[in-house]
Amino acid sequence: MSTASYLPAASRARRRPTVRRLAAWLASRAVDPRTGVWLVIGFALIHAVLWTLILVKLKAAQDVHMDVAEAYAWGQRFLLGYGKHPPLSGWIAGVWFRIFPVTNWSAYALAMTTVSFALVACWLIALRVVDRRRAFFMVVMLALYPIFNFKGFKYNADLVQLVPLPLLVLAYLNAFEKRNVKSGLWLGFASALALMTKYWVVTVIGAVGLAALIHPQRLAFLRSPAPWVAIGTMIVAMLPHLVWLEEVSFTPFTYAGDVYSLSSRALNVQLVIGYIGHNLALLAAPVLLGLLALSLGSSTWRPAAALARIWSRGPNPGVNLAQALNVWIIQAIVAIGPPLGALAFTVYIKTDWGIPLFFLVPLALVAIPRVRVPLMALFTITAIWLVITIVMLFAAPSIARQEMASSHNGASTYFARSELARELTGTWHSKFHSRWAVVAARTDISEPMTFYSPDHPAAITPNEVSSGLISLDDAKRLGFIGVCDTTDPIFLKPCEAWMAEHARDAEPLVMTTQRFFGGHPGPLTVWKVYLVPPAK
Repeated sequence: MSTASYLPAASRARRRPTVRRLAAWLASRAVDPRTGVWLVIGFALIHAVLWTLILVKLKAAQDVHMDVAEAYAWGQRFLLGYGKHPPLSGWIAGVWFRIFPVTNWSAYALAMTTVSFALVACWLIALRVVDRRRAFFMVVMLALYPIFNFKGFKYNADLVQLVPLPLLVLAYLNAFEKRNVKSGLWLGFASALALMTKYWVVTVIGAVGLAALIHPQRLAFLRSPAPWVAIGTMIVAMLPHLVWLEEVSFTPFTYAGDVYSLSSRALNVQLVIGYIGHNLALLAAPVLLGLLALSLGSSTWRPAAALARIWSRGPNPGVNLAQALNVWIIQAIVAIGPPLGALAFTVYIKTDWGIPLFFLVPLALVAIPRVRVPLMALFTITAIWLVITIVMLFAAPSIARQEMASSHNGASTYFARSELARELTGTWHSKFHSRWAVVAARTDISEPMTFYSPDHPAAITPNEVSSGLISLDDAKRLGFIGVCDTTDPIFLKPCEAWMAEHARDAEPLVMTTQRFFGGHPGPLTVWKVYLVPPAK
C-alpha cells in the first residue's frame, strides 16, 4: 500500500484541535493588533450574554433590586439631577428601557452590558501600560472579579461608575503621555462624565490628581497645557449641573450629611473594618485564580520551576514603567484613602462604595515587572472563566430554589412587590378608569411599583428628598396610591402618620401578597393601601 493513502488521515490528525493548538490560537489572536480588539470585544459580549442568562435564572424568585427600579424611574425624565445623585445612571437607564422592554432580564442585561463595557475600557488602559499578552490576561482576571459577574447584578449609580472611571484613567494616561491641548480636553470631559455619575468619584479624580503630583515626571506634565485645559473643561462641562445644584439648594449634599454621618465611633470603626474585609474577599477571587492560571500555564508542575517561570528578575519590555507607576499610585490611593477618610470624618462607608474602586487591581498586578505571563496562561485563565461560567449557568436554577426554601424566604428580598404592582394597577383602573400616575411609599416599595406597573407611576417617598420627577401638589391633583409595609414596625408608624396628613380623604384597603417559586412559598406580606382619588 502506498504512503499516499495515509496522508489524509495524517493531515486530519494534524488539524485535530488540541489544548496546545487552542492555546496557541488564542495567544496569537490576543497579541495580534488586528485581531486583539475583536477578541476582547467578542469576549466581553459573550460574558454579558452568559452572565445575563445566569442572573435571570439565579434571581428568578426575586424582583429586581430597588436601585434598578429607581434608576428606571429616574430615566422616565431626563433631568440634570435626581434628588440625591447626579443624572448619568438615570439617563443610561432611560435610553436602555426605551429600546428594551421593562422586564427582569433586560435589567440584568443592562448591568452586564455595563461591566462588559468596562472590560473593554480596561483593556484599552492596559495597552498603555503592558503588552497585549498581559492586557488580555488582565481582562479575563477582571471578568472573574465578582463585581463583574454575580455581584454586578444590581444596576445603580455605584455600578455605572465602571463606565466613566476607566475612561477617566484612560484619558489621564493619554494626557500624561501626549501632554497637549487635545488630550487635556478628553481628560476634562472624562472627569465631568464621572462626576455626573456620583459625587463619590472625587475619590478617583483626587487619586488621579495626586498621581500627577507624585509621579517623578510630574514637572513635564504640569508644565504642559494638558492638566490646566482638563480642569477648565471639567468646570465648563459641569456648569449646567452646578446651576441645578444651586437651584435645589445643594440637596444631595445635605441628604448625604443626614444619612451617612455617624455619632458612634465604635460603629464607624466596625463599618470600616467590614468595608475592608468585604472588598479584600472579593478581590481574592481574581487574584488567586490568576495566580493559579499562571502556575498551571508553565511547562512543569514543580513549584520551584513554575515560580521561576512566572517570577524572575531582569528587564521586562512588556511593561511601561512610567505608566505602570501611575496605575500603582492611583490604585493605592483609592484603596487606602476612603477608609481613612471615613475614620477621620466618622462617616458610614457602605461596602457597595468599593464597587468602582478596584478595577485597576488586576492591571496593577500584571504590570509588576518581575511577573511573567506564559502564553499558555492566556488559555488557562480563559478556561477557568469558562468552566466557572458554565457551572454557574447550570447550577443557577437549583441555587435559586434552595435559597427560596432556606431561611432567606422570610427576607424582604422575596416580597412579592411585582404582584402588588399589578394588583394596585387593576384596582386603580376599576375605580377611577384612568392611568395610575403616582405612588407614595418607602423607596424599596414605591420604585418597584414604578418598574412593574404597566402605568409606571411616578414615585414620592414620604419624609425623604424628592427625585424631582413629581411634586406633592401634582400627586394630590392627579391622585395617588399610598402603601405602608405592616411587617416593618420601625417604618410603619411614620408611614401611617404621613398618610394621615396627606391622604386624609383616602379609601383605605388591606392587600396581601405571597410569591411561590419551585413549590416553595415566599413570605406572606400584608400592605396597608390608601387610594387618593384625582382632584375634581
